[in-house]
Amino acid sequence: MPSKKKTDYKSLVLILLGSAVWSLTMVKSGLKYSYGMGFWGPNGHDGIWHISLASSLARFSGEMPVFSGEVLKNYHLGFDASLALLHLITRLPFSLLYFQILPPLLAAAVGFAVYRFVTVWTGSKSAARWVLFFTYFGGSFGWLVSLVRFDRLGGESMFWSAQSISTLINPPFAVSLIFLFSGLTYFILDRAHPRRLYFWIQILLFGLVGFYKVYAGVIVMSGLGLCSLQDWIQGRRSRTLQIFAGSLVLFLLAFLPANSGSSGLLVWQPLWFLETMMGLSDRLDWSRFYQAMTNYRLGGNWIKAVPAYAVALAIFLAGNFGTRLLGFWHLKSHDRSISLSLTGIFLLQGIAIGIIFPMFFLQKGTPWNTIQFFYYSQIFAGILAGIAVDSFLQKQKKSNSILIITILAILTLPTTFDTLRHYLPSRPPAKISNEEIEALRFLSVIPDGVVLVPPFNRSRAQYGRLEPPRPLYAYESSAYVSAYSDHPVYMEDEVNLDITGYDWHTRKSELEAFFNTKNIDEARQFLNVNYIRYIYLSEVAFLRPRFSATQLGFEGIFENGQAAIWARTN
Repeated sequence: MPSKKKTDYKSLVLILLGSAVWSLTMVKSGLKYSYGMGFWGPNGHDGIWHISLASSLARFSGEMPVFSGEVLKNYHLGFDASLALLHLITRLPFSLLYFQILPPLLAAAVGFAVYRFVTVWTGSKSAARWVLFFTYFGGSFGWLVSLVRFDRLGGESMFWSAQSISTLINPPFAVSLIFLFSGLTYFILDRAHPRRLYFWIQILLFGLVGFYKVYAGVIVMSGLGLCSLQDWIQGRRSRTLQIFAGSLVLFLLAFLPANSGSSGLLVWQPLWFLETMMGLSDRLDWSRFYQAMTNYRLGGNWIKAVPAYAVALAIFLAGNFGTRLLGFWHLKSHDRSISLSLTGIFLLQGIAIGIIFPMFFLQKGTPWNTIQFFYYSQIFAGILAGIAVDSFLQKQKKSNSILIITILAILTLPTTFDTLRHYLPSRPPAKISNEEIEALRFLSVIPDGVVLVPPFNRSRAQYGRLEPPRPLYAYESSAYVSAYSDHPVYMEDEVNLDITGYDWHTRKSELEAFFNTKNIDEARQFLNVNYIRYIYLSEVAFLRPRFSATQLGFEGIFENGQAAIWARTN
């Protein structure tokens, strides 16, 4: 009888531990506490954005939920469409799905996808365990700089890139990893034993990865194209080319309809990340180096500028990769069969694309968004690092291995420990008060219509006087009204309106004019032209129109002291 495969309990424990640690960045957000609904870290903005999108898609609406009357565009909708589908199937609240249910499931799925990929590629479970370590816990050397400078840990994104611990804060990125590594697994299996099923699975996984994260789509298409060329040169094999062609067609079909104008969002801005890494106070903040390198460039002194920018690039790479730099040991090791295989070439080109693209291109409105290309460089470097470390330890004595493992853990784990400090305190930085929750729930069960909310204004003195947790309307321009009311909003979440390329500045000026006008006819015309059905006023005395609901043709249908809702009467 064939022997049963033994369960790799060590890897299983590592996946469960890594999934639990990753989930700590998410699971406390979106729950009700004594002060209302709390949000930790970027969840007070990014998580709510995804809930808003999914809520809109679940209504089968193609409208931008935070910019009423405009078609949704220039955004990869795969994760949000999946979240909407899960809601329609389970009828569970979006917030519960997003913050509590999906995080541990996605984290575990990433771990299993990575583990299977590495074991199929290398045949080594011990190598897979080290890869899991870097996948879940890989960090930068920002903590080391912070420790030397300020005698405390810190600096996860000191060199600009977020690290492994923050993966679930960006769920489309997490899903893209599942698709990417599952596709690579079948890529390897198909080369060993070609099957029609493997062929179509690859096209499906590789083709849809860009629907979830366009950065992954670019890297995958580039990698498949390069592997196709290599395969053809070596043996005139066309199967990889066929997989590439099929994946590219599916990628374009899934991506282009909602993103035809996305190329216009990119701006040529070489080496911006290096300059801002050196110059900004919330990054490395080496001002003298920043002034020198930029002055060399502006003065055309290329003899000094080139070495200065090369040093900055080295700091960027070493700082962000951290101990994952060990992955590049394979490029000089005697075991080059891994790094020079087609899969190895795929990973190496992915690392290269992830470095090159943000070094030259930024995104309009939110320039730092292109750093997400580099997330894949870090993940791929972690794959190579895990294999390299395992190969090295196999040749060491047990006592030496224990010392090496200890040093590696000490250099790698501080980023994870420090970042979790932002997600574990009992009081979050942001909230939706109990009164606003009541108002938003009331709004969610009345007939659909466009909601007008006051414009966000960070400079108002009241914001500075508020102690954490701050209400979301005073925390960041977010999509919380559209997310939790299940209605489209005239305008909110300026950050994502920037990312997706809408002319929100004009609309905000018109919105501010509505709240400031003393002309009743102008105010009524504004409401009529923009099909405003409801006016939602958070912190009733904070900002409201100069006219009463009755004067505007509305009536008050809800008020509880912290929120009020007016509805159109005609």
